[in-house]
Amino acid sequence: MEESTAGTSPSGGSRTGRNLPAAIAVGAALGASVIVSIYTIKEIFLLVVVAAVGVGVMELVKAFGTRGIVVPLAPALVGTAGMLAGAYWGGAVSLVGTFAVFVFVMLIWRMFSSGTDGYVRDATASVFTLVYPALLAGFIGLLLSPQDGADRVLIFIAVTVASDIGGYFAGVLFGRHKMSIISPKKTWEGFAGSVLACVGVGAWLVIWRMEGEFWQGALIGVLAAALATIGDLIESMIKRDLGIKDLGTILPGHGGLMDRLDSLVTTLVPIWLLLALFF
Repeated sequence: MEESTAGTSPSGGSRTGRNLPAAIAVGAALGASVIVSIYTIKEIFLLVVVAAVGVGVMELVKAFGTRGIVVPLAPALVGTAGMLAGAYWGGAVSLVGTFAVFVFVMLIWRMFSSGTDGYVRDATASVFTLVYPALLAGFIGLLLSPQDGADRVLIFIAVTVASDIGGYFAGVLFGRHKMSIISPKKTWEGFAGSVLACVGVGAWLVIWRMEGEFWQGALIGVLAAALATIGDLIESMIKRDLGIKDLGTILPGHGGLMDRLDSLVTTLVPIWLLLALFF
């Protein structure tokens, strides 16, 4: 999520055009659904993730289509669901194996669907789509599968969301120094707010839910802040290259699903790895 260096307008939206009340309402509803599902029936949460990432994949495929880039949608969606299910029930081997299989499925599907013109371009975009966000999101299955998987997922989502919230409000209140021309709304002050929020949330949850140490949660928080910011910049690069503002409009005040998943998919694998090493 890109932070703003401006305040809010009297109408409730930000001066950057963002509907802040709608964004907060949607964020709260999504957060509540995540917490309820991971602490009741894990498989329900897995279905929610499959649906969300599936919509993100569709948005990405549609965005590529605006530049004449053809990505086979059906195998991309099936591969996304297969990787998530494989990771949850079969572990890392199933995740990697399913990914490898669907890489070839995507390449073969494109071979027989649209001819030779632009094949390398389309094949590259197809594999990219299968990696980002599908393969990266598949690690949620690995995070969720242990007995304490619900707590691991909670930590992952909470620290990543804290990065967005901390960065947004620090950028609004204190943002002066621009961080990158790729995303002009990002500031170093906003990034500092992201780090502080992530460290605080990470340390609190690791101590409370995992009975870990402060430094473990703080390290997870610092890593989440850095990688969530990188995820936002990657998303900005994709949108700038394709000449679009948002990848979708499904979430009021937020944009598309991919506009919300960008920071999550980049923080997921490192946080999974640290939690696996620590606990």
